Amino acid sequence: MIKNSDIPSDIDFIRILWCDNANIIRAKAIYKNSDKNNDYYVGISEAQQAISSMGAVVKESGLSPVGEVQLVGDPKSFIPLPYSPGQGRMMGDMMKDGKKWDYCPRGFLSKMIKKASQEGFEVQAAFENEFYLLKREESGIISTDNAPFASVYAMDIHREIISEIVNALNNQEMEVQQYYPESGTGQQEITIKYGDAKKACDNQIAYRETVKAIAYKNGFIASFLPKIFPDQTGSGCHLHLSLWKEGNNILTNSEGEYGISKQGEQFIAGILHHLSALMAVTAPIPNSYRRIIPHTWSGAYKCWGMDNREAAVRVIKEADGKIKNFELKTIDASSNPYLALGVVIAAGIDGIKEEMELEDPIQKDPADISKKDQQRLNIKRLPSNLKEAITELRKDKIILSSLGEKLSRAYIAIKEKDIKDLDELSLEEEVELLLETY
Repeated sequence: MIKNSDIPSDIDFIRILWCDNANIIRAKAIYKNSDKNNDYYVGISEAQQAISSMGAVVKESGLSPVGEVQLVGDPKSFIPLPYSPGQGRMMGDMMKDGKKWDYCPRGFLSKMIKKASQEGFEVQAAFENEFYLLKREESGIISTDNAPFASVYAMDIHREIISEIVNALNNQEMEVQQYYPESGTGQQEITIKYGDAKKACDNQIAYRETVKAIAYKNGFIASFLPKIFPDQTGSGCHLHLSLWKEGNNILTNSEGEYGISKQGEQFIAGILHHLSALMAVTAPIPNSYRRIIPHTWSGAYKCWGMDNREAAVRVIKEADGKIKNFELKTIDASSNPYLALGVVIAAGIDGIKEEMELEDPIQKDPADISKKDQQRLNIKRLPSNLKEAITELRKDKIILSSLGEKLSRAYIAIKEKDIKDLDELSLEEEVELLLETY
């Protein structure tokens, strides 16, 4: 446990972070020299896990303002914040009566990690974020450039702020691997190296906070909102996954039909089997479904393919022909990473336990396949709105059971409140409300 004496002398405040069921990152900060004690925790109301995207406490969640939870900082996650001098950060776990609280997203992920371990493997993951750099002017929100995909000119325009973001990520032990301007004007992508499941989710929280803070400092708005402009590319947060055992990647098998191990095939089959329900968690706001449409590389159909960017699951073949990871495309950064990765792991485990068979890969745009052939190949259009996804989640006993009765009830109640509050809004109204929330 980190004690006061272990904290660098220039750190005054330590933020304890959590990501709630509305997928909003929040924190309370402890002053280093406070007389609380050397265990870093803060009290939060139980109702914090009952708040919708619009800030209302949702009665149907089963939670109320009565009751207190301890948000306990994980000392292993402590790091000084390079973009906020004098402050540090810890990721928080929600504790009640000395135990992980049933509504804790980070606690839920820990349970899924343990279940994977019991099946003899661990999951390594990375979230691949796309985001826009924007400016607010009298005329409204505008992009910071009009350059095309991967434009060197766009790189030059944003060199200083991208370098600052990259340095801050690296200084927080997030190893940056690649950067390029994305398809949308002003849209960026910076990828970081994978890590174990919990580290990947902690990194995702830190990544979002870092990008937004540095953008603000430089006079920009950074937004991960899935769809901002009607005529521009949406922002996804593709989830890259691999399976490991005893330090070795066990996803690949050169003797397999597709170069994937049997366990890997079953894991992917489980994700596809449960994907319609998973989307209630991985694409969790009405705005998410403005992005997930055919012909946009967003994975609008339930199928997989080898290096197929229109398939919901893209299996990636390396230059040496080996399969080392695969990508889930139907996810964006408005999702709570602990819940999103947790339910994906639950689906994959079910695929392994039930020995699910992986369908044949689809090696063309599924939207270009006739309805008759889609039916023959078991290609299905995924939910086109959050209401459909919630309906699928309600029917999926495996995913509901993995979340647990309490967490699933609260989560669904909040999402249904979001549907009521947000579903009838125009894109312009959504952006005005949510641009700086996500």
